[in-house]
Amino acid sequence: MELLSKSEKQQLDQRLGDLIANRPVISKRIAEARELGDLKENGDYHAAREQQGIEEAEIRRLEQRLAQVKVIDDAMQKAAGGTVFIGSSVKMKDLDDDDVDMYKLVGEASGAADYVEVTANSPMGEAMMKARVGDVIRVSAPRGTKRFEILEIS
Repeated sequence: MELLSKSEKQQLDQRLGDLIANRPVISKRIAEARELGDLKENGDYHAAREQQGIEEAEIRRLEQRLAQVKVIDDAMQKAAGGTVFIGSSVKMKDLDDDDVDMYKLVGEASGAADYVEVTANSPMGEAMMKARVGDVIRVSAPRGTKRFEILEIS
């Protein structure tokens, strides 16, 4: 089971809805390209069919994923009381080089630029989960173990 915030689930639902809504558009592109004649050398037809295949695979993936997610609500986050949970913003200090950065524990990375997103199922996310201010977490990285001190949770 995957944990997501309410907004992350809404983003996935929106993405799925957009892909489903695009089905008729792709079908129309395929039909128009088919009308042009010879399908062996019809680049528009092959491109539309390829896009259709990619989008149908993404629809299946999103449907399977959404069937297995659990939405973290505000009550669950408040119950975590002072511990890192999905949706928490965490200021951490890298104990190896004294860099301080802001991280956010998320269920799904969105590409936000204000902070470093850490997914809950990543090694760092697993180490952060349920940590408290003052805790030192250890994260296995390709170049050895990294240590971070939790400075602030919001």
